[in-house]
Amino acid sequence: MIQHLTYHWRLSYNTASNKTRLSRTPGNRIVYLYTKKVGKAPKSTCGVFPGQLCGVCTVRLKVLMTSKMKKTCQQGLWCAKCVCDRIKRALLSEEQKIVVKVLKAQAQSQKAK
Repeated sequence: MIQHLTYHWRLSYNTASNKTRLSRTPGNRIVYLYTKKVGKAPKSTCGVFPGQLCGVCTVRLKVLMTSKMKKTCQQGLWCAKCVCDRIKRALLSEEQKIVVKVLKAQAQSQKAK
């Protein structure tokens, strides 16, 4: 005998937000379990390695914003290599500014002598 299955929620159409799967209960009944939508991993906006970011969960955006997105470097926009390159570039530019100041000070001291 075939068991008659009914939706538990009010939405009675097979839409994208109303996907279900069959599950067997301990009482040996078959019921619908509502499944959530599948999430995607955020994509890298850098041009070096286009594609999904490593180390960030593939969940829906609402969950991602509360858990992972705040903790990643640059809010999860660039891949790890690009973040590392940007940090190195910033440190080198700061070091270059210091070197220019030191050279100007040496030139001033040479003129004073």
